[in-house]
Amino acid sequence: MSREELATRAGMSTAYLRQVEELATGFDPDALRRLAAVLDMPYEELTRGRRDTPPGRGGPAAHPVLVRLSEQECWQRLGTHGIGRLSSPSGTAGEAPVVVPVNFLVDGRSVVYRTDPSGVAAVRVGAPVAFETDHLDEATGLGWSVLLRGTAEHPADPDALEALARRHGSKPWAGGRRDLWVRVRPHEVTGRVIRPLREE
Repeated sequence: MSREELATRAGMSTAYLRQVEELATGFDPDALRRLAAVLDMPYEELTRGRRDTPPGRGGPAAHPVLVRLSEQECWQRLGTHGIGRLSSPSGTAGEAPVVVPVNFLVDGRSVVYRTDPSGVAAVRVGAPVAFETDHLDEATGLGWSVLLRGTAEHPADPDALEALARRHGSKPWAGGRRDLWVRVRPHEVTGRVIRPLREE
């Protein structure tokens, strides 16, 4: 995109954008955040430059071992995260499933998220679904992954939904009105962790 288009989309003058490009410091952080959003890049990368390799390219740990997680360990790890991937049928026989990111909450022994009733993540009640989240430490090459397989439900108890809506992390990152709550009720919970061969 041109400098003029970038300035317009970031809500600043072309002259100010030119100063941002030519000088290193002294700029309004909000203006830089707008620039980062328009350029679809992390704020830290815009202001400091990329200091690491792209995710997943750091290489494995020395002597890694893949170990199964217990179901309890899976739920413990799920509770530390808020973004995962939902896989659901595409609606057409023979086609690959649809996979979309959602921000989620752990509710008892299930995962819940909010979505637009007409959106891709608004799976029908009873639909077979899978849900996955993971963590990778680029510095050590270690990490874990948890997978839930089960069915979708649409919880409707107003008191329960109100309690969920008050919890930290319940607001959809995608914004807009997302009034449909979907619960992933798992019938199988599995997980793996990559650990070093020798771990105390």
